[in-house]
Amino acid sequence: MMGSFLYITTLLLGIISAVHSCPPSDRAALLAFRAALNESSLGIFNTWQGYECCHGWYGVSCDQLTHRVADINLRGESEDPLFQKAHKTGYMTGTISPAICKLERLSSLTIADWKGITGPIPSCVTSLPFLRIIDLIGNKLTGEIPSEIGRLSRLTVLNVADNCLSGRIPRSLTNLSSLMHLDLRNNRIFGTLPTNFGKLRMLSRALLSGNRLIGKIPYSISYIYRLSDLDLSLNKLSGTIPPSLGKMHVLATLNLDGNNISGTIPPTLINSRINILNLSKNSIEGYIPDSFDERSYFMVMDLSYNKLRGKIPKSISSATFIGHFDVSHNHLCGQIPAGSPFDHLEASSFTYNDCLCGKPLKPCR
Repeated sequence: MMGSFLYITTLLLGIISAVHSCPPSDRAALLAFRAALNESSLGIFNTWQGYECCHGWYGVSCDQLTHRVADINLRGESEDPLFQKAHKTGYMTGTISPAICKLERLSSLTIADWKGITGPIPSCVTSLPFLRIIDLIGNKLTGEIPSEIGRLSRLTVLNVADNCLSGRIPRSLTNLSSLMHLDLRNNRIFGTLPTNFGKLRMLSRALLSGNRLIGKIPYSISYIYRLSDLDLSLNKLSGTIPPSLGKMHVLATLNLDGNNISGTIPPTLINSRINILNLSKNSIEGYIPDSFDERSYFMVMDLSYNKLRGKIPKSISSATFIGHFDVSHNHLCGQIPAGSPFDHLEASSFTYNDCLCGKPLKPCR
């Protein structure tokens, strides 16, 4: 009797253990993924042993209900005790194996800041229906953003900044209806911004600086009512600034520095929610809009290295606050307005203009 009881107990424990253990298919996919990478300085993969990949494998976590691998979180710059003890950041080489695509319940894929990982982003990641986060910042990935990226209807974060990616922005990207954070900075992406960029209605941050984008800023961007941070700096964009950007209710940062933008400064940008405005190093002409009032609050307003002319408008003195203000390297003339927004500014904010005068420059005659 006792023997039968022990047999049944052992059998039940075995069944429970099997139910809660890492599926062999997920474990095999992880080991194939691991085989394509090399990280020896910290030894983070030393924990990837045994059969329980849901427990104790560094950077791997599983869904509590399905017990399938849900998250891979491998960061080369981390506050994890493993990194603090070693007093160093990580360095990893190798490639991202397509075996990762066999993790059918994968929700978050973070392989960030390892500096040495090369090769393409496996195109098969677009077949992972539960994927919410792709964070591959800070590697040396090449190739293009997968053309079918728009299939990932749950994706909220796409961060591939600081790599060596090329090609165009895939047309399907604007189908990412859940996307909130898009970071493509510092790659070699070329071509134009999709005209229907405004379809990304949930987007709050669009960071595309440091690429080779050309063409105009799509008017449809102003339809993204949640957008708070738009950085298109250090590209080759041309055309004019859509006035509708100044009518966006949430937009706080607009950085167009270092492009080929022409035309004038839309007055809507002055009386808007924007508090960081960088239009430096373009070909913007005309006058600085005379539409400042107490609603004008700028932590940064950089209009340097353009073709602005005329006077600095007196209404700027009524602005509530202007932290960093730079209109150097233009064709401005006349007296610099007095008032609290200018009390802390140095001469370098006004130099290399045609005939500006007054504090902090030389007195006007």
